[in-house]
Amino acid sequence: MKRTMIVTLIFALCLLSGCATFSNTPAPTATLQPSAVIRFMDVPVPQGFHLLADDSYAFESAGLRMAMLRYKGNANIEQVTEFYKLQMPKYRWVLLNLVRYGQTLINFDRENETCLITLAPKLTGLLVTISIAPKQPQTAKK
Repeated sequence: MKRTMIVTLIFALCLLSGCATFSNTPAPTATLQPSAVIRFMDVPVPQGFHLLADDSYAFESAGLRMAMLRYKGNANIEQVTEFYKLQMPKYRWVLLNLVRYGQTLINFDRENETCLITLAPKLTGLLVTISIAPKQPQTAKK
C-alpha cells in the first residue's frame, strides 16, 4: 500500500513537472496583431501588452504631444520588432534606424514628431517603452 502511494506520487510529480515546460510565449514565427486598447490612435501596441499606468505619462495641448508610455507583455523581442517595422508606416511613421544591444531601439520620424520605441527583455516578459516628442523647429541657416 505504502509503495503504491509512493509510485503514484512520483508519477504525478513527473506529469506535473512535464507541464511546466510549456510556455505562454508565442512561437517566434507568429505575427502579432495590434491591440484595440491604445493611448494614441497613430501609435500601435501589440495585442496582449498592457499599459503600466504608474510608469507612464502623456501630455497633449494645441496639437503638441509628449509621452512616455510603458507596456508589458509576453512576446519574443523579434516578433515585436517586426510588429513595429510593419505597423508604424501604416500611420505615416518613417523608420530612421534600429539599434540592438541587449535592448532594441527603434527610431521613427514624421512631419513634426519623433517616436522612439525601446524593447527591453525582463525576467517576466518584454517591456515596451514608447517615447513621443515634438521635433525641434528648424532654424534658418545664415
